[in-house]
Amino acid sequence: MHSPVLSMVLPVSLIALLAACDAPAPPSPPPLAVLIVHPQAATDLADAYPGEVRARFEPELAFRIDGKVSKRLVEVGQKVREGQPLAELDPQDLHYQLDARRAQVAAAQANLRLVQAERDRYQRLLQRNMVSHSQFENVDNAYRAGEAQLRQATAQFNSARNQADYAVLRATQSGVIARRMLEVGQVVSAGRTVFSLAADGEREVLINLPEQAFERFRIGQPVSIELWSQPQRRFNGQIREMSPSADPRSRTFAARVTFTDNAVPAELGQSARVFIAHEASATLAVPLSALSAEANRPFVWVVDPQQSTLRRTFVSIGSYGEQQVAVLQGLAPDDWVVSAGVQVLREGQKVQPVDSQNRQVALAGKE
Repeated sequence: MHSPVLSMVLPVSLIALLAACDAPAPPSPPPLAVLIVHPQAATDLADAYPGEVRARFEPELAFRIDGKVSKRLVEVGQKVREGQPLAELDPQDLHYQLDARRAQVAAAQANLRLVQAERDRYQRLLQRNMVSHSQFENVDNAYRAGEAQLRQATAQFNSARNQADYAVLRATQSGVIARRMLEVGQVVSAGRTVFSLAADGEREVLINLPEQAFERFRIGQPVSIELWSQPQRRFNGQIREMSPSADPRSRTFAARVTFTDNAVPAELGQSARVFIAHEASATLAVPLSALSAEANRPFVWVVDPQQSTLRRTFVSIGSYGEQQVAVLQGLAPDDWVVSAGVQVLREGQKVQPVDSQNRQVALAGKE
């Protein structure tokens, strides 16, 4: 005996199946609009390195004697002129030494006057044959010793006077105080740097070059410099100095870049970027946004001009620029490359190429 429920279900299922066979297939999605470009010439590719504007000459200033700091007369960033006092040491002990040396000079002068008078008297007696030559020579030797003693005392006095003068640290040239490493009451040793002076005159940019690309740089290599305060201008320059050893922490090499034009309005401490064109063998470049990777292999999406479909094309790349990357192998100048949204694309996908003005591109012609 057949179930009445089963009898009702079977006709309904057959009707639904027949209706499904007669229904039209859903329409395929329209082609995805993609922005495409031709690979460009790689002549303008350059590496950018951040830096800081510094003075060409930055002497480090230090006291020439030991002592306790009694006065600090300048602050960081203060403009100073040549010979201006920057700091002073406690001069009390130095004054005591100077007074002692002055007293020694006075004693030596008095002794010299005494032996000179004795020598003159013996010389008159010798002329009268009242003393022997040996007696006169003894007195004359005493006079010569007195002269030497005075010269010695005078030299020691001059040295002590210089020591007293060294208690005042003065600017060796006009400039700006860049660093300060002392405080009042601090005991400093001779030769220890207490100020760094950024001398007036030429300005440079201090940058750090990567260790892996250090061999590509050379002294005298032309560069272009962009100041943070003037982002739309590029100033010509060249590498003036390169450190022969890498920094032990950052593993980078310090380099100094000088401006070709000394009239560049660069102020101390300003941020800057130095652009150095690399000498790669690449002749083509694509936008950074066009590059993707699969299993650490870089690739770009190339549009088939006949089918308007996408083809994953693996490429060999060179150095990265600010907005482009050099392509060493894998592309031809007339290839059409997708330059945006590459992360959502798939192999064989149908696309509608457009240019930067959102205009459709005929792949058989020029953009």
